[in-house]
Amino acid sequence: MRFGALSREIQGISTKVLTERLRMLEAEKIIYRDYKATIPPQVTYGLTDRGQELIGVIEQIDAIAQRWYGQKSTNLVK
Repeated sequence: MRFGALSREIQGISTKVLTERLRMLEAEKIIYRDYKATIPPQVTYGLTDRGQELIGVIEQIDAIAQRWYGQKSTNLVK
């Protein structure tokens, strides 16, 4: 997923915070960052195998949050 798409998907997050979180997740090898030196530069993010292992847990937490708070959360796991 491209940075702009992530930013639109996660409403209310600042560019600075999103960048920090993506760097943190990349450092933990949960996501990967694919950089292409084009004009303009193209950066894409995706889940690593390690990140894929977390999908089930994240979906369970999302289901609990929906029951507790009655709100549909943003679905980032696709």
